[in-house]
Amino acid sequence: MRQALDLGELEALILDIDGTLFWGDSPVPGFHRLFAFLSAHRVPFIVVSNNATRSPAAYQQKLANLGVSVGSEHILTAGAATVSYLLRTLGSGARLYVIGEAALRDALEEAGFVLGEDAAEPVEAVVVGGDSALTYEKLKNAALLLQRGARLVGTNPDVLCPTEEGLVPEAGTTLAALQAATGVGPTIIGKPEGFLFELAIERLGKAPDQIAIVGDRLETDIVGGRRVGLKTILTTTGVDSETTILQKGTAPDLVVGGLDALVDFWQLQLEEGIDERS
Repeated sequence: MRQALDLGELEALILDIDGTLFWGDSPVPGFHRLFAFLSAHRVPFIVVSNNATRSPAAYQQKLANLGVSVGSEHILTAGAATVSYLLRTLGSGARLYVIGEAALRDALEEAGFVLGEDAAEPVEAVVVGGDSALTYEKLKNAALLLQRGARLVGTNPDVLCPTEEGLVPEAGTTLAALQAATGVGPTIIGKPEGFLFELAIERLGKAPDQIAIVGDRLETDIVGGRRVGLKTILTTTGVDSETTILQKGTAPDLVVGGLDALVDFWQLQLEEGIDERS
């Protein structure tokens, strides 16, 4: 365990989902202990995901199925953050062309955006999320609209997504294809870029240096957290490990072997703090 962080000084957490809290649909060991610990010590948190193919409500139900009740305001996906970004920059009623799953399209329509079905009419932005039904027609329409002046907004930059079949193309693959075709670079909303993190910080109402991001990916969770001034905790239950820290040259403030190890270390630091004050 790499130690360079006093957990007793933390006032809130941002928790990544895939690889940190869950392996697919199965909770990572220590899942229930972590949420019980946070509840007992009244540590506020936001659960975040770069996945724009699932709604916050879907994640809320996934947590509830395991006995963890989390309010919708404590769940933030790249899709939901993209809706917030577009409302702030374009305003409700703007016309968009969307490549993405139903969760993203539904959220945009509920927020008042008008979704175009082809390239016949101009749009203010082309919005790209993960899309398992991606077609040449969708790429063609998006490319034509971008060439006519639409901006390109990506929910997340992930090129690949782990599935039962293996690693499959995600939003970043589509964004790369469109940028290659048009020369238009995307505005990225999800990790490691700042907007999703800043929205989470805003909801928590704490200073960035009082909050830690707990995640399993160096390039998204740790790099992105450092950019906005968060403390960073890598759990080696997902993509990255002590070995890849050396390979990639990105050092988190703390490295733990899992959620049980995080709770154990946090509890130990709290007990040592009590002993020092007594």
